[in-house]
Amino acid sequence: MEGTDLRAELSRSYYVRSRTARTAAFRMAYIAYARTVAGWQLRKPTAEARASLRRRIEDLFARDWQDANDGLYPRELIDGLPWREYALAAPKLIADLPKTRERIRSRRHDELPGQAERYPRYYARNFHYQTDGYLGHTSAELYDLQVELIFGGTADVMRRRLVPPVVRFARAEGYGAARPMKLLDVACGTGHLLRFLGKALPDARLYGLDLSPQYIARARETLPRDMEVSLICDDAEKLPFVDGHFDAATNLYLLHEVPRDVRARVLGEMFRVVRPGGLAVVADSLQFRDAPELTRELRAFPERFHEPYYEEYAAQDLATLVAAAGFTVRETTLAFLTKIVVAEKPS
Repeated sequence: MEGTDLRAELSRSYYVRSRTARTAAFRMAYIAYARTVAGWQLRKPTAEARASLRRRIEDLFARDWQDANDGLYPRELIDGLPWREYALAAPKLIADLPKTRERIRSRRHDELPGQAERYPRYYARNFHYQTDGYLGHTSAELYDLQVELIFGGTADVMRRRLVPPVVRFARAEGYGAARPMKLLDVACGTGHLLRFLGKALPDARLYGLDLSPQYIARARETLPRDMEVSLICDDAEKLPFVDGHFDAATNLYLLHEVPRDVRARVLGEMFRVVRPGGLAVVADSLQFRDAPELTRELRAFPERFHEPYYEEYAAQDLATLVAAAGFTVRETTLAFLTKIVVAEKPS
């Protein structure tokens, strides 16, 4: 093996091993969090499930390192988590535990601010039993730390799996400073995926849309000031853009939180606003048929958290949903607990 190849292999191996160890530490923190919040005694996975999870985690980090090494996104994105952001959120998360614990134990999911009646019924609820659901500033501030705890420090790594197909598309189409690509992130939340896309494609014109004004406000607060991004508070069921306005659109972790008919409308709207020949990258949870050995673990998610539409989503096939909206599916990949579908709008 050449010296350069050896150094690269050692670097990759170190990255995978260190991040896998970090995941184990996050897992311990999550177990402590789960016991404190709800008194859950988490069941140990079967030997088959445990082996599958470890293999999927190692593959996730290996691909993350390789894509950074290949220049699909800057190395700085994989070097660490936003620890300062999480350190600032941690005391508020701890202070919020008693309210969350009581809500979980009493199975209440309708403790929302007064403006909740302005939103669709499926949306006006305490998803994950979090305070204010998606309609509070504290919820927006705590969300990313909560998600990293739940997914063992892999949430941002799974989010980054959407970046390589977008970058490859941008390069193949010749987008750049002279011809910026227009991309819409549907249900952008606090903007973590937009942050990654902005770092990987600094010349792109990025748009983020979310139904929560508080999460849009959090995205405005945390996204880099030098990033060209427009943030819009509106409904993904009726996107406020003309037909074919965007070259690409992304959608991450939305579809499992909405009813079947809303899934179809959101994907249909994405199809409408992407230009012919444009790209769509849609990602959400693994589904039951993707990993039969993890069925118990997947079913535990809606059992522990308030996720009324998850079970029905997990029984479907994400690629079939995307194709039903009119897109031509080009690729389907799995990344730990996430499923990614890459598709294009026919020319």
